[in-house]
Amino acid sequence: MEALLRFGVFFGIFLLMAAWEFFKPKRRPSSGRARRWPVNLGLAALNVLLMRVSIGAAAWLAATWAAEQHIGVFNLLSAPAWLSIICSLLLLDLAIYAQHIAAHRWRWFWRLHQIHHSDIDFDTTTAVRFHPLEIMLSMLYKVVLVVLLGVSPAVVIVFEMILNGCALFNHGNVGLPAGLERSLRYVLVTPDMHRIHHSALRRETDSNYGFSLSCWDRLFKTYCPKAKQAQTEMTIGLTGFRQIDELSFKNLLWLPFKPLREH
Repeated sequence: MEALLRFGVFFGIFLLMAAWEFFKPKRRPSSGRARRWPVNLGLAALNVLLMRVSIGAAAWLAATWAAEQHIGVFNLLSAPAWLSIICSLLLLDLAIYAQHIAAHRWRWFWRLHQIHHSDIDFDTTTAVRFHPLEIMLSMLYKVVLVVLLGVSPAVVIVFEMILNGCALFNHGNVGLPAGLERSLRYVLVTPDMHRIHHSALRRETDSNYGFSLSCWDRLFKTYCPKAKQAQTEMTIGLTGFRQIDELSFKNLLWLPFKPLREH
């Protein structure tokens, strides 16, 4: 049931973002959807399949086990339910922010995460462009967090839906009215803010790590408010990967095991 609920929310937001991008794109793509989407969606499908037959529900199961065993911070504290929910969501989002920084700064982790950044365009399918090993590591990381914090099973589901929904939104090839963009960015990571993170310039790639809430980048001094180039002109991707022909589905699966290139 929880998997069906998560998929329904994910698919609904994906269709909405894909339609928005089609009718009112922010940038002109450098390559067509026909070349990129099968790769990005193929990775997403492979990840879903592998997770369903392995550790896909691990975080939810871990939360259920922790509640039954009465372990974890929020299972031990007598805090009001609403406070535990809010704190759990905030701490999980902070943990994903920290994981994202690690993915950029630890060379072995970057070997996996570079698949996400190697996309030479930026749209809602970029949000699901991850190597299976990174997806699995992320799930194991969340299992540890869920047990240590004592996050409730319901909150785990809600957090996953928020995380996936925000990723689809802030990877969108869309733009918001200037006033709305400025206001929304005080709370959420917007497409313009996250697009900077996908810039080919290293100093911009190493900024704006937030996935959902934008406060962490400001708090920990990793916020970049404006790219060197205009949003419609900036180069997306990695300097070492500019040919879409070498970014095939098969090549991306093998990429972590090849020598690292400059990014």
